Amino acid sequence: MISRVSVRRVLHVLSCVFLAAFAGAASAADAYPNKPIRLLVGVPPGGANDFVARTIAQQLSTQLGQPVIVENRGGAGGNIAADAVAKSPPDGYTLFLSVIGTMAINPSLYPSLPFDSIRDFATISQLTSMPQVMLVHPSIPAKTLQEFIAYAKNNPGKINFASGGSGTATHLAAELFKTMAGVDMVHVPYKGNGPATVDLLTGRVAVMFDQIATALPTVRDGRLRALGVSTAKRSPAAPDIPTLSESGLPGYDVTTWHGLVAPAGTPRPIIDRLHEEVVKALASPQVRERFEGAGIVPVSSTPEQFEAFTQAELLRWRTVVKASGAKVE
Repeated sequence: MISRVSVRRVLHVLSCVFLAAFAGAASAADAYPNKPIRLLVGVPPGGANDFVARTIAQQLSTQLGQPVIVENRGGAGGNIAADAVAKSPPDGYTLFLSVIGTMAINPSLYPSLPFDSIRDFATISQLTSMPQVMLVHPSIPAKTLQEFIAYAKNNPGKINFASGGSGTATHLAAELFKTMAGVDMVHVPYKGNGPATVDLLTGRVAVMFDQIATALPTVRDGRLRALGVSTAKRSPAAPDIPTLSESGLPGYDVTTWHGLVAPAGTPRPIIDRLHEEVVKALASPQVRERFEGAGIVPVSSTPEQFEAFTQAELLRWRTVVKASGAKVE
């Protein structure tokens, strides 16, 4: 029989272990950060993802008093960078720019992944919300969304639409449009939005969904025509462009987003510190001016809210991927 003295000793030892671990985590958080922080981005330099990462990194560097170094590690739709972060020490010194493609679409697109986009990461905060724009080449006679839907229905299988690659956010935004509008268009995947835009500008393809930051210049100079933005509300950066939902496709709502995550197991005091600094960064005039100038809406959320949001996006895009038949190229 175990004596009461033995039980008390066990409980005492366990409480000491717990208190020591708690004190260690608190001490680490108090000293955090005392060296540079890496922010991994799953795409090469350039483009909206890199722009968001560098804007946030610059402001966090100023606030934290330590360099936040952006490390571009492209490949496999961001999976390489995500996996590297998931397997990094959970000490707050390696972070990942969480994006819709890698964290919400890829789990349904790839047969298997070396990481779990929910279980292997500790969420910190959402960072942005950004609409896509439905673009058509001027050779398409339709001036409005309803005219385009009618034109597409009269020309089934004859309209080519471009994307930055099979299973990307721009591809699946178009697939969702096809399903909701009841039209038949042919997908032409490219290795990135840049090459796709080039062929759209020359008229080799007729339609494309693109992020607003890169779409607006081609619309404003008249080289392409915007039929609508993908979000439920109009973009403050282009209030003259209607939403697809209000233009004849009720309920259509696609948001491109970015967030910040750390490896699972990162001490909560460090997560809380990073969250506090991210909220402060997103409210700063420097960040707001840069984001809003590119049509990007700053968004902050609690770690719990961002985790729930990511889970909801996983479920939503699983349905779209299945319906589209999208596969990894």
